[in-house]
Amino acid sequence: MHLEAVDTVGVVGAGTMGNGIAQVSATAGYDVVMRDVSEDLVSAGFEDIGASLDNLVARGTVSASEAEAAQERIAGTTAMADLADADLVVEAVTEDMDIKRSVFEELDEVCGPEAVLASNTSTLSITTIASATDRPAQVLGLHFMNPVPVMKGVEIVVGEKTNQSTVRLGHEFARDIGKETWEADDKPGFVVNRVLMPWINEGVRAYDEGVADKADIDRGLTLGTNVPMGPLELADHIGLDVVLDASETLYEELGERYKPAYLLKRKVAAGDLGKKSGKGFYEYN
Repeated sequence: MHLEAVDTVGVVGAGTMGNGIAQVSATAGYDVVMRDVSEDLVSAGFEDIGASLDNLVARGTVSASEAEAAQERIAGTTAMADLADADLVVEAVTEDMDIKRSVFEELDEVCGPEAVLASNTSTLSITTIASATDRPAQVLGLHFMNPVPVMKGVEIVVGEKTNQSTVRLGHEFARDIGKETWEADDKPGFVVNRVLMPWINEGVRAYDEGVADKADIDRGLTLGTNVPMGPLELADHIGLDVVLDASETLYEELGERYKPAYLLKRKVAAGDLGKKSGKGFYEYN
């Protein structure tokens, strides 16, 4: 059973985060409209959803019929106007403030007056994003973790003008799709990336300075602190370009302790972005 206030979920962006959000929403019973700028990107998003659901069926997490039903609940589009009937829209485009503000300005014009607009941003100001709309009280952050179908957490980010009913809907929606939530004020990096980015960067610096081999740095952190991945392996899974963008945003806002590691910048410049490119700190098939 889904929330009375939400029947249809819109997702802007069919990439890794967007298609994951579309998948978990549809699996929970919501009708979903997933929008991207080209048919190729939308098709790639559906391919990722199909592969993810196949994997969950193979693991026994969902049944074949549930997976099929979830796929049937998702409609793809390249037209923003097709989100007009969405009750909740989650934006999951690139971490660029100008692009996000442009998306929210268009959503504000397209969506109904009661619709809630959310951003999946991991570091950028919800207040600044919301100011591109005439409904800042109905804008919040819904920061999903990657990979969305697997990770249990969603960070609820409260902007300067976000009202309590919007915050409550964010918590309830996230919990309804099987996630657990925590709340953060609209300050750079929120909770997760404010702590995570310097942790990853210090792991990169330790490797670059010869403190230990990369495998031993990751092994030391997994065995010594009980985290599932060490900083270098985790950076590869997130995407080194994503880590660099987040670190640069935090460095600009919060100062020297968030300065990106030199080796991180060098790897991104070389095109070694982690698992998605086949090579980062480790190599992948």
